[in-house]
Amino acid sequence: MRREFLKTLAAVPLLTAVQIIGGGTTAKGQEAVRRVGGPRLKTSLNAYSFNEPLRNGTMTLSDVLAFCADVGFDGVDLTAYYFPGYPRVPDDALINRIKREAFVLGLDISGTGVRNDFTSPDATKRRGDVVLVKEWIDVAVKLGAPVIRIFAGKEDTSGYTWKQVAEWMVRDIDECVAYGRERGVMVAIQNHNDFIKTAEDALTILRMVDSPWFGLILDTGSYRSGDAYEQIRMTAPFAVNWQVKERITVDGRDEATDLDRIVRTIRGAGYRGYVPIETLGPGDPKKKVRSMFEAFRKALS
Repeated sequence: MRREFLKTLAAVPLLTAVQIIGGGTTAKGQEAVRRVGGPRLKTSLNAYSFNEPLRNGTMTLSDVLAFCADVGFDGVDLTAYYFPGYPRVPDDALINRIKREAFVLGLDISGTGVRNDFTSPDATKRRGDVVLVKEWIDVAVKLGAPVIRIFAGKEDTSGYTWKQVAEWMVRDIDECVAYGRERGVMVAIQNHNDFIKTAEDALTILRMVDSPWFGLILDTGSYRSGDAYEQIRMTAPFAVNWQVKERITVDGRDEATDLDRIVRTIRGAGYRGYVPIETLGPGDPKKKVRSMFEAFRKALS
């Protein structure tokens, strides 16, 4: 039944969010991204691959940029919380230095992202995260990053229905997306196995936000129930950016990601743009990233 529901969702992109979660007919909601020219994929690295060395100070963002250039990436996703002082925004001198370093290394800054939580029942707390997203949208403008990644959240929402949480969450997302539109930055939500656990969840939230400045960061490693490959296929038309991870969950089994299959799915959706990869877990992150980059480049060939 779940797969049949997902197939129905994908087949009717003009359904409203309210129709999906019950009642009424209001805004038409998010549609699949329309592109021309066929698929065109470029490589990028999500800085989270170096989470531990960036946090313990054995690497800096400048080191990550140099590493990405040496390996052969086209771009890099510079997650906001690796800038010194986060969540406080960095000063222009640091932003401009990072931007110049990326430029002279031939790297585009493919995106950035913050750590927000819009599931909190506390409106004051959510207001602080709306401000956080807006401040980092301004940083994205200065960096030249075209998209900022946000989360749904993972707070305890017992006592509330999924629909209730989704409705207050979308009000906050709407405000962030409107600001992103004003500043020329896409706002995209990542399916992160938090409040958004399935393709059904992701599609419902997407169709509750009626703006072409909103989309999905499709995290291949975070659909943890059912067939992840099928859920990736169902949501790929809405992806404005990606996080391709080295592991995937299929019917409860953790296994190595079939990168050839992922690339076929991305191309099948007609996607054009950066496809950041991300490695996790134990081991030397430099070795892990190099290995995954080579495997991903082979899948692209």
